[in-house]
Amino acid sequence: MKLRAKPRKRGTPAKKAKRSAISHVPVAGMPRIGLESSVQRVVPHEWTVAAFDPRMPPVLSTPAMIGMMEIAAAQAVQSDLPSGAITVGTRIEVDHLKAVTDGATVRAAARLVGYQGRFLVFDVEARSGDLVLGRGRVFRAIVDNRKFPITPNEK
Repeated sequence: MKLRAKPRKRGTPAKKAKRSAISHVPVAGMPRIGLESSVQRVVPHEWTVAAFDPRMPPVLSTPAMIGMMEIAAAQAVQSDLPSGAITVGTRIEVDHLKAVTDGATVRAAARLVGYQGRFLVFDVEARSGDLVLGRGRVFRAIVDNRKFPITPNEK
């Protein structure tokens, strides 16, 4: 039995995602390539998947691991930003490779490796001792923190 590819409708060309290349060339006004930071925490039960669903094991959730990576990336460049500026996450490309239970010590590290247009590109990794828990890339944009609205709780 021969299988044939499903034909496309006429007039609908195949589309490819187009992304600009990552530049490793220093850019005036942008944080310096090579800046890095890390955060280390003991995993609380609230960061495990079991905290959301008791039928699941008490292992570090992927969002919690990524959150640590995002904080490390933001801290890495904060000293190179203009007054009042912060970075915000725009994209993540992270693989969660291994699990650790609550009570484990996790260290997430980030290093600024380049720029993609106006975005900062970080290599990130999370470890528990010698065990690599996750790694990938985090993309962040520089924004003026004063443009964010103040909520009633912040007055």
